[in-house]
Amino acid sequence: MSAMPPLLIAPVLLPLLTAALMLLLGEKHRPLKARLNLLSTLAGLAIAAVLLHGTQQQDQTSAVGVYLPGNWPAPFGIVLVLDRLSALMLVLTGIVASAALLFAMARWDRAGASFHALFQIQLMGLYGAFLTADLFNLFVFFEVLLAASYGMLLHGSGRARVSSGLHYIAINLLASSLFLIGAAMIYGVTGTLNLADLAVKIPQVPAGDVGLLHAGVAILATAFLAKAGMWPLNFWLVPAYASASAPVAALFAIMTKVGVYTLLRLWSLLFSDQAGASAHFGGDWLLAGGLLTIAVAGIAVLAAQRLERMASLSILVSAGSLLAAIGFGVPAITAGALFYLVSSTLALAALFLLAELIERSRSANDMALEDDGDLLPRPVESLHPPKGINLDDEQKAVVGQVIPWTMAFLGLAYIACALLVIGMPPLSGFIAKLNLIQALFSHASPAAWVLVALLILSGLGTLLAMTRVGIQRFWTPQERPSPLLRRFECVPIVVLLGLCLLLTVQGEALLGYVRATAALLDEPSHYINAVMAAQVRP
Repeated sequence: MSAMPPLLIAPVLLPLLTAALMLLLGEKHRPLKARLNLLSTLAGLAIAAVLLHGTQQQDQTSAVGVYLPGNWPAPFGIVLVLDRLSALMLVLTGIVASAALLFAMARWDRAGASFHALFQIQLMGLYGAFLTADLFNLFVFFEVLLAASYGMLLHGSGRARVSSGLHYIAINLLASSLFLIGAAMIYGVTGTLNLADLAVKIPQVPAGDVGLLHAGVAILATAFLAKAGMWPLNFWLVPAYASASAPVAALFAIMTKVGVYTLLRLWSLLFSDQAGASAHFGGDWLLAGGLLTIAVAGIAVLAAQRLERMASLSILVSAGSLLAAIGFGVPAITAGALFYLVSSTLALAALFLLAELIERSRSANDMALEDDGDLLPRPVESLHPPKGINLDDEQKAVVGQVIPWTMAFLGLAYIACALLVIGMPPLSGFIAKLNLIQALFSHASPAAWVLVALLILSGLGTLLAMTRVGIQRFWTPQERPSPLLRRFECVPIVVLLGLCLLLTVQGEALLGYVRATAALLDEPSHYINAVMAAQVRP
């Protein structure tokens, strides 16, 4: 990847410069800012796709790209690292962000100030968190994305958003404090915060300092577990995500995966088989916490009455499944979890967007849209009686009723989302769960059987809940007009579901990629050697 590293800084710099330009333009140039936002987001996605393609062209020993922005050698300077895992997360972030932005441009970007600038700052934090290779800069990028998410969560105002937003801010400020405390303790024991250097020095920690090291790691992990949504640290997530505006909630679907990504990165790199006395530290906690998260969230889904809350609880089920799979430390299980991560993130982002449109139909179009020529036409509700049929009080002719195409679109999209989230055939959610369960069968441990049972039972609970909500929203006769939809609101949902369909048809390609990714994570020496051998530019 010799020609690729200089491009690693682009996903961070591009949104930073775009956000700065938007702040200079001011709110009176909102249409221009929307176009700039979309152009920058799509450009970031294109760059991420190029970087992912670059990792595919390399073998395992050279599939790690390193860039030194300050031109200081590791472990003293800032280091950005791209491997198969970070490239996958970059592309996934770009896809979800592009879909959320398209949806927001229909109406939600006008619900508050500085939406587009905050959106780009959020992307900068997300991309930076996936690329950084040291704990200090990970903290910096975490704070960048969290600061932007505070404003994004409150976007659109409303009592529910303000209330849940305050809880969200308080919890994340506490998590940031724990992050700093844990990082400081780790630095005090090892003398470094560079991830590759930590992987080298942790096996050399004296026996008397191992307890202090583990305490620092546990405090640090608590911050990440709160962000990843592990029970009981996830009490803030459902109210926050359910009350956020639809495009913000869709973007937040990837934010939970930042915590999961960080835990996978740190645990596979710092506590591998080569970590000496610290080998596999915390794996049992990840496994137990993940299983409890699935169980609690799966029960809560049954009680959910609104789609936004159901989607938020489904994120917790997804997070629990991923955390438990990571805790096994088996490459085959990790590969199945990564496939599940991609499919579930796309499906849940689509469900958050779809939920707003479906709930809008319940309000009988209380929030009227401006008639700017971009509205989808209101369909004819029923056919006229055929000629020659007399409708009188004694004998009524049964006349067929036309299904409004807007409701047909919402119904079909809802069915697709349900199949994906539940994991039923034939879509990619089924393929993801099938590969994960197959890997768990091969492991054949009591914990593996428990996880298989929870995956099946949580899927059954979600099936019951989504069937109930679907009947209430689409089957129960109700006298109300069909919702008015903008094309910008339909396109991102179609794209996200279309990508899930593509994963169904071309699932073997992604399976090959995630298996190679899991194998690379199981051999952390490739990552360590690439970072420590990086040369400064002349």
